Amino acid sequence: MSEPMPERGIPSSLAKQRAVTQPPEVRGRRNAEHWTASLYLRDLSPYLTWVLLHTRISANGVTGLMILVGWSTAAALLIPGIWGALLAVVLGQLQMLVDCCDGEVARWRRTSSPAGVFLDKVGHYSTEALIPLALGIRAAAYPLEFPADFLWTTIAAMLALVIVLNKALNDMVHVARANAGLPKLADTHGETAPRGGLVATLRKAARFLPFHRLYHSVELTLIALAAAVVGLFVGQPLVDRVVVAALLPLALLALVGHFVAIMASRRVRS
Repeated sequence: MSEPMPERGIPSSLAKQRAVTQPPEVRGRRNAEHWTASLYLRDLSPYLTWVLLHTRISANGVTGLMILVGWSTAAALLIPGIWGALLAVVLGQLQMLVDCCDGEVARWRRTSSPAGVFLDKVGHYSTEALIPLALGIRAAAYPLEFPADFLWTTIAAMLALVIVLNKALNDMVHVARANAGLPKLADTHGETAPRGGLVATLRKAARFLPFHRLYHSVELTLIALAAAVVGLFVGQPLVDRVVVAALLPLALLALVGHFVAIMASRRVRS
């Protein structure tokens, strides 16, 4: 049994730190990187990682911080009006920035572990379940009146459930392959693409209207902000209610489409 590699010390330069913490296989990941990371967060994260590496916080501690920021994102949506939605957008971006940094800290210190992956999953699953619940409370509007407002909180709870199930499908694939003794799935288009036919055609069409990508915390907070801005002119809680009611059937469609795409791909084939 090999001994674990010792931790590195404090990085001597940002360039050296970036070479270790952002290797090509990290920057080139197809599915593991959110578009905000590719767009600009990976350019900012080395600076925050530099600060974190000058502290005693562990990589798992950074992931814990990411979880708290994610929960704060959902809590911000409980503030009525545009300011709560704007704060949620800022916190949602901050969560993704910290999410970039926990892996970078782990790669520099050579402390990557299953516990870190588990905590990362907890952070994203819980945040992306709490945000729809907060959207439902916004749609119900203050002061809440029950049982009348149960309609909006129930729709939001169903939306949260569908979003979590959709996220879980990817993890179910990895569990199924591991239980079948298959190798870890490569993060490539060839492995994830349907093998042909109608499913492949529909998948290509979805690129032009990617509603299936609306259910990440970043997208949900941006939708909440857009609804808050429109609501300034049209009136609330009408806009928030329309948004929550529209998101649920689209999420169900995304869930079904994701399931069919998995079954039509090589991911679950031996």
